[in-house]
Amino acid sequence: MKVLFMCTANSCRSILSEAVFNHLAPDGFHAISSGSFPRGQVLPRSLSTLQAAGISTDGLYSKGNDAFEGSPPDIVITVCDKAAGEACPVYFGPALKAHWGLEDPSDVQGDEAHVDAAFDATVETIETRCRAFFSLPFTHLDAVELRAELERIAAL
Repeated sequence: MKVLFMCTANSCRSILSEAVFNHLAPDGFHAISSGSFPRGQVLPRSLSTLQAAGISTDGLYSKGNDAFEGSPPDIVITVCDKAAGEACPVYFGPALKAHWGLEDPSDVQGDEAHVDAAFDATVETIETRCRAFFSLPFTHLDAVELRAELERIAAL
């Protein structure tokens, strides 16, 4: 199963999601991320946060929708923060779609400890959601049931 995490810039939340998902993923699952307006570089704090958590950053880069061309995802999960008024990217393919909104830790102002805490909290939320995702009984869920489970996970 291939999961696409989408955000606007593909430099922070979707990158963190891709890395955490792949770190925890059992065989047969893989994530990629993209942005509707990719920044072209991953935020250094995104990489240092992942490294501090023992999560590989190999192969992570800011990319657009061409990154999965020819290999469409099964599930698309947007991670932008609608509550902050962000416009979430839209994927027009046949994949099942879900929204797991995350506040952008790169918008947090304050001292290093405060910003680090925001990034760590974001990774923790992503990890909680990914673990819940991997515990789903995929062989027993139809598309409607899977969509409901993805919505439930978004609240974790």
